[in-house]
Amino acid sequence: MVLIGLILAVILMTVNPAEKPSLVAYSGVSKPEQKIKQPKIQTNVQRKPAAPSMAAAKMLVANTESPTTIPVPEIVVEDVSIDIGVGDDFGAGWGDGEGFGNGGGSTFFGQTSTSERLAYVIDYSASMRSQGRDQIMRKELSSSLQKMQNGLQIGMIFFAGPAWVAGDKVKMIKQKEAVIDPPKGKNYKWKTTGGANGWHPDGPKQKAPWWEIGDREVKRLQKIVNETKLVWGTIWHHPIHMALDMEPPPQTIYFMTDGSASGSAKWAQEVGKRAKKMGVVINCVALMHPKAKADLKTIAEMTGGMLTMVNANGKREEIK
Repeated sequence: MVLIGLILAVILMTVNPAEKPSLVAYSGVSKPEQKIKQPKIQTNVQRKPAAPSMAAAKMLVANTESPTTIPVPEIVVEDVSIDIGVGDDFGAGWGDGEGFGNGGGSTFFGQTSTSERLAYVIDYSASMRSQGRDQIMRKELSSSLQKMQNGLQIGMIFFAGPAWVAGDKVKMIKQKEAVIDPPKGKNYKWKTTGGANGWHPDGPKQKAPWWEIGDREVKRLQKIVNETKLVWGTIWHHPIHMALDMEPPPQTIYFMTDGSASGSAKWAQEVGKRAKKMGVVINCVALMHPKAKADLKTIAEMTGGMLTMVNANGKREEIK
């Protein structure tokens, strides 16, 4: 027991008392933030975020030497941006509203259409000389062509007794027969068995082509409109059928005549039913002839089109 006590005494004498650790402290000393004058910029330039602000200097302070180094952390504190996240620029969006879009754009005697394919069926009968009707028609048709935007597909059919494509030459033979002579291709014949209202094709029927509107095409058609001569006879269901036979069929037809004819009530029902079944709209214009009102109104109502009456003074009246 004495020996054990001596050993413990020796151990206690050789152990050094533990030293209390020294307190180590540090503090950050930052320079005063320098105010930067922000220059004015254009509103259409996206602003850049402000540069971060951080402590510029660090210092380690201790009252005694320590064998352990304490790292000084770098804390980055960004300035709070006062800019709202909404830009000033507009992206690509609307056009100018003057183009077709999916539709076209045309007007005739105050009637308007947005169709991409439309056909004119225009009366060139000898009765159009009365009261200067043909001059009113030629002026309005030329204006309609001038206002069209390039790219619109149109067909143009003239009629009196026979019917023909605009630009063809018509040769009448004793007011009983007619020969249609296109610029290219074979001729087409017509004949009548019952006066001015008894005309019908004598052989193969003529097909009307589609033309694409452009500056040169407009000038060509305007020249045709103004130079085509009037022809004897009046029958108008044949030219409307000719328009409906176009491939592909028109979306809208502008049909103008200066009068009615024997059998026109039957014609109105006939072409109205066919056009309605095909989904073709027929807008009608009665030029200085009130007697044509009833039949043209039938066609317009059956196809969802419009009817416009034009009197001797050139005043227009849309019939609901």
